[in-house]
Amino acid sequence: MADESKFEQAKGNVKETVGNATDNKDLENEGKKDKTSGKAKETVENVKSKANDVIDKFKK
Repeated sequence: MADESKFEQAKGNVKETVGNATDNKDLENEGKKDKTSGKAKETVENVKSKANDVIDKFKK
């Protein structure tokens, strides 16, 4: 999943850059949304991972 969120962020960055370079505000905004979505997914995965680590410590 982390790879997917990184890919989504990279894809968003490319869209935002191309949209900015071509003065295409729709593409630029779509890129910003993709980057934000990717970052959110990455954050959720990090929180889940840390929660699982805590749970594992209590199980031991």
